[in-house]
Amino acid sequence: MTLTASTPVLRVADYPTARAFWLETLGFTLAEEGGTPARFGIFRKDVATVFVDGWHGVDEIQHAGWRAYFHCDDVDALAAEIAGQGYPAKGPVDTVYGMRELTLRDPAGNLLCFGQELPAIAGA
Repeated sequence: MTLTASTPVLRVADYPTARAFWLETLGFTLAEEGGTPARFGIFRKDVATVFVDGWHGVDEIQHAGWRAYFHCDDVDALAAEIAGQGYPAKGPVDTVYGMRELTLRDPAGNLLCFGQELPAIAGA
C-alpha cells in the first residue's frame, strides 16, 4: 500500500466566507461542492488540495469530522495492516462519491480518513 497524497480538512463556522477566501483571495478552483445550501467544498490549485468543511457548528469544530484525508492505492491492504495490529478502525466502506474509505482516530482523538478512488462503472 502506498500513500499518494494527503489533504488537510479545515473546519469552518462560515462556509460561504471560507469559499470566497479560497476562490477569490487565494485563486483556488472549486473541484466539488456538497450540501444544499453548499457546506463542503474541495478546492484545488496546482498540486494542492484542501477540503473545507462547514457541516459542523463552531462548538463542534474541535473534535467533529476528519482532521486529515490521505489518498492511497490500496485501502483494503491498509485496513488489514491496521487490523493486524489490533487498532480499531471503521471500514473500508464504499461511498456515494466514488471513494472506498477507512477511518480511525489517532491517540489524540483526531479522526483520520484513508481513501482510494473506486473504479468508474461503465455507462455511469
